[in-house]
Order: sequence, then C-alpha cells, then structure tokens
Amino acid sequence: MNNKNYFVTSDDGRKYKIQDINNFFKHLTDFHTENDHGNNSLHEENGFYFTVTEDFYNAVKKMFIS
Repeated sequence: MNNKNYFVTSDDGRKYKIQDINNFFKHLTDFHTENDHGNNSLHEENGFYFTVTEDFYNAVKKMFIS
C-alpha cells in the first residue's frame, strides 16, 4: 500500500492533499483527458477546483507513477 502524501495546488492557490492517488489519477484520466493529455476541463474535489492542463495532468501522473 502506498503511504506517501501527495499534494496539488488548486486554481485559487490552496494546497490540497490527495487522499487516494490511484483514484484521483484514474478519474483525471477517465474524465479530464483526451489521448493522455489534459483537456483543460475543470475538476472539483471537496470544494477545491483544478483546471486539468497538460502540466497539471503530467504532475499528477508523475506522482501516480512514483
């Protein structure tokens, strides 16, 4: 089991702790990407908003792979 802490920054600059990197990454891949590229859609999680840009998606992907 992965016990690492992963954090991303919301669109308004707040730090968000990802509770489950596997589910977070899967959701982004399933609903916020096209051909393995962030599609600039808006993801909301627990009152935090994230625009899924190419850079954001790749950063989360690196966390998932690590």
